[in-house]
Amino acid sequence: MSKKLTTTGLAVGGMLVAMIAGAAPATAGVSGPAFYVDGSLYRTVGTPTDLTRTGAPAGSWDLIYNFGGAQLNVATAAPGDRDYNGGRWQVHALSFPAGYSAAVASADADHDGVLDSDAEIGAAIAAGTAVDLGVVKQFECPVIPLPPNA
Repeated sequence: MSKKLTTTGLAVGGMLVAMIAGAAPATAGVSGPAFYVDGSLYRTVGTPTDLTRTGAPAGSWDLIYNFGGAQLNVATAAPGDRDYNGGRWQVHALSFPAGYSAAVASADADHDGVLDSDAEIGAAIAAGTAVDLGVVKQFECPVIPLPPNA
């Protein structure tokens, strides 16, 4: 593994820990907009769970793609989806070899200025404008639809 990849993975992992810690109970415990699922915004409640190295089977996780601060993260499932795994997440770090704006230009199918679905992320990866760096964290937290006009 290259030093650049390791450093990127650690930095993204640190940002994710900060994001989850930042979502920890402050007043009511519920975060503001935290991530997208299929173009819709969701929020969460920060939990102090770390399920890394549990050995759980791959099918017991949903994915969250971490953009390293370039935009809100994107999850692959939410409550009501047939394949939703109850809020157990594998976080995959993304990098952008030609820059984040190149990834958006290549894959933003709904032209809203962000990659907000796993289909758009898949298109960016296929185009080579995004790279999945693999799992950087595993944890559990709930997924809560963001109320309209929140």
